Amino acid sequence: MTQTAPTPSPPGKRMLSEQVHAHLRDAIMRGHHAPGDALKPQDLAKEQGVSLAVVREALVRLVGEGFADRLPNRGFAVPAFSDRRWQEIAEARRTIEPVMLRMSVERGDVDWEARVRAAHHRLARTPAYVPQEGEYYSAAWAEAHRVFHRTLLEGCGNPVLLETFDRMWTASELARRWSAYRNPGRDGVEEHRRLEEAALARDPDAAAEVLVQHLTRTAADLKDGSAPG
Repeated sequence: MTQTAPTPSPPGKRMLSEQVHAHLRDAIMRGHHAPGDALKPQDLAKEQGVSLAVVREALVRLVGEGFADRLPNRGFAVPAFSDRRWQEIAEARRTIEPVMLRMSVERGDVDWEARVRAAHHRLARTPAYVPQEGEYYSAAWAEAHRVFHRTLLEGCGNPVLLETFDRMWTASELARRWSAYRNPGRDGVEEHRRLEEAALARDPDAAAEVLVQHLTRTAADLKDGSAPG
């Protein structure tokens, strides 16, 4: 029996769905929808002035990206901060990224060193919080943070491992934001400085140890059962 290919959405609907997806993703990232909050398609459609089908399409995409959950017979919701997935992602990162960092320290050339120093400089000089973006860290800082961590690992020279890092980084974005919100006294500046120093000192053992500690702290802030704040 031949299968009929799904009918693609009309261009107008796709554009609306893209807009609603971007709006909802940004709202979740900024904390406008708290961990565990219901994402009710009917309410969101009314709020955005679009059809229910457009909202559902955007929500399904958010589920695929890890920014929403689809609950049996209960619609959609923001993932809970205590969800086991964050610990599983953290475990995967602690397993893979220190190996990549060791490889980078051993294989990286002078250009890699320069990129690491530049990425750390940008991260250190980018404000983590700006009033207009709410209580979660800023989009500019989030990007500088991603670039610093990725640059540290790029010296490994393995594109397959780097693609794995990219997927894990995207999957753990909410965990990072919630962890920072729950532990505002954490000295991330010092942690990143130690990472840069260990990497550029060409000490693979120290660099891997600092990275494991860094990743462990992020996951630890999401382990208990208290609400954020």
